[in-house]
Amino acid sequence: MSSSIRHFLLTFDHARDELIGVEDFGHDSRAATSRYESLEEQYRDSRTIDIVLVGSDSIETVKVTHSTYFTGFQNASLDEGALERMLASIQ
Repeated sequence: MSSSIRHFLLTFDHARDELIGVEDFGHDSRAATSRYESLEEQYRDSRTIDIVLVGSDSIETVKVTHSTYFTGFQNASLDEGALERMLASIQ
């Protein structure tokens, strides 16, 4: 992987419609993978928890590319212009 890629670990609770964890591992892919495995084991029996390891240039990009994991998205109305407002709110 390119050294410009940072690793972010997202933990999302669908039952609460809430992101319950965001961890930034910078460029340390081994630490990110190890933590990912640990959380997968911890939540192995949960049907409502998603653990997602994302490689990206920034958390701002992750908020756009994985917007469904950020609070309120699932309950938000997606009227015309909603994406533009969402993008403006994270800048």
